[in-house]
Amino acid sequence: MKEGRYHALDSLRGLLLINMVLYHALYDVVYILGIPLPWYTGWPGYVWQQSICWGFIFLSGFCFRLSRHPVRHGLVVLEAGVLVSVITYLAMPSEFILFGVLYLLGLAGLIQCGVWQLWSWWKRRPFPAWLGLGLSAGAFLLTRNVPRGSLGFEGWELLALPGWLYQWDWLAVAGLPGPGFHSSDYFPLIPWMFLYLCGYFLWRAVGHRRRVMEKLKPGFAPLAFLGRHSLLIYLLHQPVLMGVFLLLGKL
Repeated sequence: MKEGRYHALDSLRGLLLINMVLYHALYDVVYILGIPLPWYTGWPGYVWQQSICWGFIFLSGFCFRLSRHPVRHGLVVLEAGVLVSVITYLAMPSEFILFGVLYLLGLAGLIQCGVWQLWSWWKRRPFPAWLGLGLSAGAFLLTRNVPRGSLGFEGWELLALPGWLYQWDWLAVAGLPGPGFHSSDYFPLIPWMFLYLCGYFLWRAVGHRRRVMEKLKPGFAPLAFLGRHSLLIYLLHQPVLMGVFLLLGKL
């Protein structure tokens, strides 16, 4: 393993990656092979899918300041998101992905770079980490349903938002999709930027504590390897899986 890395974080990313591949493999089983899996299309499958997404986004926020080149990293991830959009539009229009999770992670990282630089330029005192974590968590819970037209979290609807906010497709990136917007993988800035900030502020709270961070250096080598190559695996796994299941479907 490389020195200077927090291999536990790489290992956690690798574990999330394995779960994502398994989840997408079962997606192909259900929707390509046509084998019904009620638990997968029901609440247990939804919770599984959300836990994977939440884990990746939260972990990305935590690791923001651990990157040596955060701007370059954000641009690379954003470019990968654009590549996924182009490929799905050309090869699988019905599964077109716009403003998916890679868009979110790339944009969130770039926005965070800009905010961090402005804050440093003004030479202000750092925003209290635990306060930031609490406010970000509260904002995420409050705005989780914004893309669906209301304030609230999952089945809890606090306040319906006015329909005129959802008239323009170009606002979909912010979390206000218009009536003509469609994406098979949709992670807008609202609410998901707040979950990313939860990870960032948790790092702010514990990143300076050597005893805590030292515990993150050991990891499980195979998972850590996957975690270090998560972007490449993300880009390749679904085309490979779909190819395999399409062949199986013809047998």
